[in-house]
Amino acid sequence: MKHLSKAILVALASGVLSCALFTQQTQATTIQGRINLVGSVMFNTNSLPTATEVLSWYDINNNAGKSSVARGTTGTFMAIPVGTQAIMAPTWTFGPSTPTPLLWSVGGFTFDLLSATIVTQTKSFLNVTGTGIVQPNNGSTATFGTWSFTARNSSGKPRMVFSFVANAASVPDGGSAVALLGIALTGIEVLRRRLRNGQG
Repeated sequence: MKHLSKAILVALASGVLSCALFTQQTQATTIQGRINLVGSVMFNTNSLPTATEVLSWYDINNNAGKSSVARGTTGTFMAIPVGTQAIMAPTWTFGPSTPTPLLWSVGGFTFDLLSATIVTQTKSFLNVTGTGIVQPNNGSTATFGTWSFTARNSSGKPRMVFSFVANAASVPDGGSAVALLGIALTGIEVLRRRLRNGQG
């Protein structure tokens, strides 16, 4: 019986993963381009080499909880005027990497941060990169992307200037395959645990 359950599990996994990987895109155009956000941040420490979390964000006009759209924005994001306020998540922990839904929201788009990797962290410069998903509210397809966050020490002051660049790239199967793949992997894990516990 256990061998039969494992065979069913393998067949189910193959079928669901195939559906997820070969789903055709039927939604509207995917998001493409780059958006630049700037402002200043307050970290959980005044020492940039030991910072692990952004406690608050400020746009170019010193408004808390916000950042500002900067020059250099391209593609789908070009419709958002330079200087537009972006709403930021209350906090963000980057050390260790912490997924952060709704890291920013501006111009009808939101960004869910998935991963973060500290590339450089010195007393004068911090660079963190990672991946995320841009979610639109205008009918476009949710799009996977990469991002880069940089901050520079502002002479020992508690707030430091930052730049956040997100690059959205179209993917052939849109967001639907990503969602199906996630559901498939969750289902497989549940079945695997049931089999291991003798419930299959």
